[in-house]
Formats: sequence, structure tokens, C-alpha cells
Amino acid sequence: MKAFISALLGCDSDPTKSKLGILGYVKGYYGCIEAQGRGSLHCHMLIWLQGGLNPNEIKKRVIEDPSSTFEQRIISFLDDTICNKVPDKPTVSVDIPSNTYHPCAMRGTTMSGYDSELMLTEDAINLDIHNLVQYCQVHWHTSTCYKYCKSGEPKICRSGLDPLNVTLLTTFDHVTGELIMRCLDGLVNNFNITILRAIRCNMDIKFIGSGASAKAVLYYITNYITKSQLKTHVAYAALERAVVKLGQIDSNDTPVTTMSKKLLQKCAYSMISEQELSAQQVSTYLLGYKDHYTSHTYANLFWTSFESFIERSKPSPECY
Repeated sequence: MKAFISALLGCDSDPTKSKLGILGYVKGYYGCIEAQGRGSLHCHMLIWLQGGLNPNEIKKRVIEDPSSTFEQRIISFLDDTICNKVPDKPTVSVDIPSNTYHPCAMRGTTMSGYDSELMLTEDAINLDIHNLVQYCQVHWHTSTCYKYCKSGEPKICRSGLDPLNVTLLTTFDHVTGELIMRCLDGLVNNFNITILRAIRCNMDIKFIGSGASAKAVLYYITNYITKSQLKTHVAYAALERAVVKLGQIDSNDTPVTTMSKKLLQKCAYSMISEQELSAQQVSTYLLGYKDHYTSHTYANLFWTSFESFIERSKPSPECY
């Protein structure tokens, strides 16, 4: 992650040493490391660019001054930065490492046993990118895609990926000011070619450029970071185990308050012991790696206290 932030984003702990990155000059970033169901770690990151306008400012400039080049310039930037189509195979046949081995396991086209000069040709590099996108970015529907679909209803992928989701051009809706991004292949996740070639693993990249997309991302992030890591069935099992253990204590010799405290204590210990941690998470902790990366220092917001203060200051009857 440090190499990604430094080499690709151009960021440095000393702001005066930051440089132009793949996406432009970065003003700030915040990324969280999360483990998926099978344990592998991945990062969710928000990146703010120098000079970047908020959705309302973008909307205002597009609608109020349609004759300016602003709209076309921002569309050109986005189309150049974000791709969502498998690149065509070169017409010239080239034998490269990712033809034989998994592209994610390769460090580009250079490898012992292959013609070093041929591996640096444009055809070899383009074929490697084709293989990489094909393996990493193309979505294949599985039963997991439809696990929230009810019986009798049409099956819709919960990731929103469908071959019919095709938009040939990136455009602005001049009535609403909403940005409609180009999508050349409905089954390919967005990617940046340079970043993909560097990290060589699946990725998704989105531009938050309209009110609708900003709200959707905000909802997703809020829902994501507040979800419980402890599954409900595991919590109930831990609670049951704590109650059973508590029943082994002689209640005649123990005050009620002590019994209550011990119940809470045993519940907490049981739940903590039932937390699922992958080997990757444990290794990351033991090696002293971070679980989040940020360019700034943030103050803690104690949401419950904040919400209570607002509610006392200005009650909202409609919320009850």
C-alpha cells in the first residue's frame, strides 16, 4: 500500500515532496483494509484531487456555461482515466508469460526464458494487458449474484453487472447536471490501465461527479463501515454459552449485581473469542502493518453523543 500511495498516487508524508501521480495531484486520501469472506485483504480508498470540484460545482459549470470547453475536458479526462472494456488482442501472435501462467502471478512481460527484446514490444505489452483484464476485471455470474433474488422474480445480479448495461459515450444531462459515465462492456469492472498493470489484481474505480453518485457512494461507505463483523448467529451462540456457564455458579451465595456483572463479562469474552480472523489479518497485525492509510489526521466523532445533542437541541418528532 505504501508503494501504491507513493509511486502511483505521487503522495509523500511530507506534502512538499508530493508529485504528479497517475490521477493527478492528490490532495488527500483515506483507505481502509478489509478482509473478504475467504480471508484475503483488500483496500477501499477515497482519493481527493487538487483542483477537484464538488458535484454541485461541476453541475453549475456544465449547466450555466454550456459553451465552455469544461464539459469536454472533464469527459476526456475521465475517458482517458477509466476503462471498462477488454482491450483487443494484437493481430501479431506473441508468446508471453501470461499466456502460460496466471497474469496476476507475473510481473509484466519480462521473465527468464523469454526473448527480452520481444517482451518489450508494443504487441507483447498489449497482449499482457488483454490477458490481465480478461482474468481480473471480467465478471462471471454465480449463484452469489442472485442470493437476494426472490423465487419467481427475474434474476438480477446484485453487483449491477449485465451485458445489456452498455453506454457508448460519457455525457452530462444538461437538465439535472448528472454525469453519465461511458460503459462499453456491462460485464467489465472499471479499471485504470496503469494501476492495473502495476498492482496486477482486480480493481474498481469510480468518479464521484454528480449528486446521485455521491449519495450512492456515501450510503455504501456508511453502510459498509458500520456493518457488524460479528454474525448474528455467532453472537446468539456466544450468548447462550455465557448463560450456560453462568448457570454453573451457585446463585444462593452470589449477589444479584455480581451475577449480572459476570453475565455481561462472560458475554463479552464469549463474543470476542468467537470473532473470525483470517490468517492474513493476524499476519498483518503481527507484522505491524496498518489497517487504514490516510494523508490527514482526523478528530474522532462520537456519533451517539452528537446525535443526542442535536436531538435535545432540536427534536425531530417525525423520526418517531
